[in-house]
Amino acid sequence: MELSLVDLAPIPEDGTATEAFENTLERAQHAERLGYSRFWVAEHHDFTDRLASTTPEVLISHLAAQTSDIRVGSGTVLLNHYSPYKVAETFGVLDALAPDRIDLGLGRATGNPVSDFALQNERSQQRNPNDHAEKIDEVTKYLYGGFDDDNPFKQLSVARSRDGIPDVWVLGSSPSSAAIAGELGLRYCFASFIRPKPAVRAFEVYRDHFQPSPNGAGPDEPYGMIAVNVTCAETNEEAARLRAVPEATRQRLQQGRVNEDPIYSVETAIDELGGVPDPTPDTIVPHEWPRQISGSPDTVRDLLDQMTDQTGVEEVIVQNQFANPEDELRSHELLADAVGLTPR
Repeated sequence: MELSLVDLAPIPEDGTATEAFENTLERAQHAERLGYSRFWVAEHHDFTDRLASTTPEVLISHLAAQTSDIRVGSGTVLLNHYSPYKVAETFGVLDALAPDRIDLGLGRATGNPVSDFALQNERSQQRNPNDHAEKIDEVTKYLYGGFDDDNPFKQLSVARSRDGIPDVWVLGSSPSSAAIAGELGLRYCFASFIRPKPAVRAFEVYRDHFQPSPNGAGPDEPYGMIAVNVTCAETNEEAARLRAVPEATRQRLQQGRVNEDPIYSVETAIDELGGVPDPTPDTIVPHEWPRQISGSPDTVRDLLDQMTDQTGVEEVIVQNQFANPEDELRSHELLADAVGLTPR
């Protein structure tokens, strides 16, 4: 099993974005030493008091410069906000800066109406909500030279390294995004920490729709990855205790409590939940996955094996929410050892 990480650059208590990015860099370098395959950074715009990762393309360049061979990428670029050409140009430059190490994860999401409006390029026009596949396809054509000869965009090019081109991924949490990835012949990552229940079905749809990209923008065969919120500790009980943080954070979101201060301690999370969460069951049933899983190294490895077997994917990318950064680094170490990653 290949293992990767996605990072949101959470702002520490009484800290700033500067400290958040220092911590993200430490996690990326730590992941590289442990043998993780990829380190992706997210795009969030509405929680800058708690999450600093608003601009993955900027953060990627910093992380790539401070690491040597781990792949670095976006999880995700919210393509509904941007010009496909500009995204292709940006990631072409990133590829030139870090050849054969850049992943371009493309997705879409809406948030606060004010931030969504501020991110628009053309505010006098109503956006077409159904153009996501078209925009993804356009990005790949700029990067991989896929326009027909009579298309005026054929004359455009992007800066890049001599031989490399960013790997393009479609990121989503529904069978519809899986169908887009399959029809365009691209790699697909399913965010099970957002909507876990359709995970198995999404990959069935992905494979049913898969046809190789005519531009060579994707793999010859379907290639998938699941994004999972994982808390690993020495024992199942300790991991469940640490999992109180993502569980309580999720509870707040469900209750609409988005403007409160972040949860900075496990004890606060346990108080809000009314107790320590139960350990994750040993068996995960298809279509009934939990949003977060936790356990000892052996338990988590078994759980991830079940999830990858049910979806038929080759890789897992881990998202975390920890109150203590040291607990997070230790979780990454335990996970790496559990699945047998080879340290660099």
